[in-house]
Amino acid sequence: MKRNLLIAVALLGFMSSSALAEENTGSISSSTRSKPGKLATQTEIVAERGEPAMLTASSLRALDAAIAMYGDIDRRGGWPELVKKLAKGDRSDAVVLLRQRLALEGYLPTDSLAIDNPQKFDADVKEAVRAFQSNHGLPVTGKVDDATLGELNVPASIRLETLRANRPRVEAYMQGLGPRYILVNVPSAQLEAVSLGTVYSRHNIVVGKLDRPSPALASRISEINFNPYWNVPESIAARDLVPKLIKNPNTLAEMHIRVFQGYNGPEVDPSTVDWTTADPKQYFFRQEPGEQNALGTVKINFPNPYNVYLHDTPVKKLFGQNDRYESSGCIRVDQIRVLIDWIFSGQDGFDSGMIENIAMSGERLDRPVRNPPDLRIMYLTAWATDDGRIEFRPDIYHLDQTGFVIGQPEPQSAMN
Repeated sequence: MKRNLLIAVALLGFMSSSALAEENTGSISSSTRSKPGKLATQTEIVAERGEPAMLTASSLRALDAAIAMYGDIDRRGGWPELVKKLAKGDRSDAVVLLRQRLALEGYLPTDSLAIDNPQKFDADVKEAVRAFQSNHGLPVTGKVDDATLGELNVPASIRLETLRANRPRVEAYMQGLGPRYILVNVPSAQLEAVSLGTVYSRHNIVVGKLDRPSPALASRISEINFNPYWNVPESIAARDLVPKLIKNPNTLAEMHIRVFQGYNGPEVDPSTVDWTTADPKQYFFRQEPGEQNALGTVKINFPNPYNVYLHDTPVKKLFGQNDRYESSGCIRVDQIRVLIDWIFSGQDGFDSGMIENIAMSGERLDRPVRNPPDLRIMYLTAWATDDGRIEFRPDIYHLDQTGFVIGQPEPQSAMN
């Protein structure tokens, strides 16, 4: 909270400050990382850094300070528009405008324009750009590229509206939050495992497509399934599986999927069914455990009315891209065994070695979680922390102007 107040004062011209953002580096890296500098976020254990989570007991205070700060910027006319891509070593009046723009949000001290050569894109400007990029979910390069220009030129009035739209969400997601919790933020496609407001690990995740959005909800982890079956949801069976089966009669065999006459009904030979006319709702499709299983080696359950869950995946490559809106609503988690180890936290002697052995054995095993962490699947397009970070992410499902807080968003067209 103190940091936010310092930045707000700096923007009023009374003193200088700078926004805080750290480069994403750590001891765990995604197995499918993009080229250096291209991936905006990565999976990592950050416990030693003491980083505050996206949601903590002080989130509302920090967000209110951010709203006040951006309200003041907006009343004073906002910030200059930038039109030129820039990088370290460049010298021009465009760099002066960039300095002004970054200083208004606290990424540079207000006296950065009083140096001998403000036209030079120096190391301080590069670090300020890196901080800006980190706080907007962009690849951290220190260069003002097209994507960074786009974010820099979003008007202050729009940023203010975004902050205000997220206040009721933050207030709702904080209700009943215990000392240990998991935060899933759909717009940022990231997950945080949190103890007492401090992040233990941060994970890249894959969330729902625009036309199959992930819900926002509050729940608590209940059970871990090792080497799970995948019970194919009716919607996926009708929209994806049966059309593939019509084109390729070997689809079910290749995917190790068995068919039953309804849930717990007798098994059906799929070759005896005319899938061009059959009603998929009459059948229950179950994928067997194994390397091909859509849920990978682990599924994390929690009570919810939307039939969604967290899970592993055999397709790791999506974790190595920045736009990770590719699921049918459930949440795929990178390096999920790190998260499982944290969830159990010594329960029944569970440790990372045992979790690895169970996953590799292929054995079906379901374990309830004692003292389970809370879970929030959130739709936050902006949030603020008391170390001075004010973060923004894309309104991927177009919900900021609808008053959306919790529930199942309506499907969106990719053309919106």
